[in-house]
Amino acid sequence: MSQQVLGERLGLTFQQVQKYERGTNRVSASKLHEAALVLGVSISDFFEGLPASGADGPSDSLTVKMSAEPDLRRLVSLYQAIPKGESRKRLLDLVEVMARH
Repeated sequence: MSQQVLGERLGLTFQQVQKYERGTNRVSASKLHEAALVLGVSISDFFEGLPASGADGPSDSLTVKMSAEPDLRRLVSLYQAIPKGESRKRLLDLVEVMARH
């Protein structure tokens, strides 16, 4: 289903659906329930792969962010594939320089 069709069925604009998908805007519980109905899935399907409830801390927000941003998930996966040591440090140095510009 396209974002356009999903938006129409939820009474949202295409841009609002994009913001939800990217994690720019938060999704209310009622809108999440409505989306599950429209998509024919259970609400728990939206949380697949996230830690069990009750977990707190910085890793929770990173996990939620990663589930919403495939590029971030890919970046972390690739970083973890690099053997620990100098290569990881060089990559972090490069990312830091890029982030400043």
